Amino acid sequence: MTIHFTGCACLPIAILFVILPPMEKDKGNICVFGASSANIGSNYTDAARELGVLLARGGWRCINGGGAVGLMGAVTDGALDAGGRVTGVIPKFMVDNGWCYDRLDDVIVSADMHQRKQMMSDMADAVIVLPGGVGTLEEALEAITWRQLGLVNLPIVLLNTAGYYDHLLQLLSHAIDEGFMKASHCALWQVAATPAEAMALIEGSVGNMPAIESKY
Repeated sequence: MTIHFTGCACLPIAILFVILPPMEKDKGNICVFGASSANIGSNYTDAARELGVLLARGGWRCINGGGAVGLMGAVTDGALDAGGRVTGVIPKFMVDNGWCYDRLDDVIVSADMHQRKQMMSDMADAVIVLPGGVGTLEEALEAITWRQLGLVNLPIVLLNTAGYYDHLLQLLSHAIDEGFMKASHCALWQVAATPAEAMALIEGSVGNMPAIESKY
């Protein structure tokens, strides 16, 4: 396992200088957000593992949160078992708690949660969001917000296994109906029912993203 430490958590964030290690890239890097809970149905873990296999077969490196359990662990297992490459980006406090997956072939240890998300975004050519709890929802909505503000222009695909994100999509549609978002902003994300559909959306979108209407 290769472990890269990006800074010391005891330093003020304002003076942290982060130098990302050079990464071998084939087709590109796909950031995958997903649950770290182990108390979920096998349909979710099966889909996450299938996604990992498809990432590997497609020549994509998986960038995830480095966790050992839940959908993070499942997508890592799928990718590595299929001969792919996975980089885990995980805060030091999680490593200290023993939450880092020891199967990972490359680990980047961040100072904190905020730096972790920034680094994952900086490395990514696209984002796939698996089902998850509040942490995954926060990561997904921040990625969508960054795209809305023009900070990134990456494809963002919600993998809607078993209709998991139906209620979130209804809420976002309600936000548009009530004027809190523009109708055009539903193009900020795409929705896939299966891992294969998610990969097809990514393959057709990377490097070919349309401009997004300004929020203002």
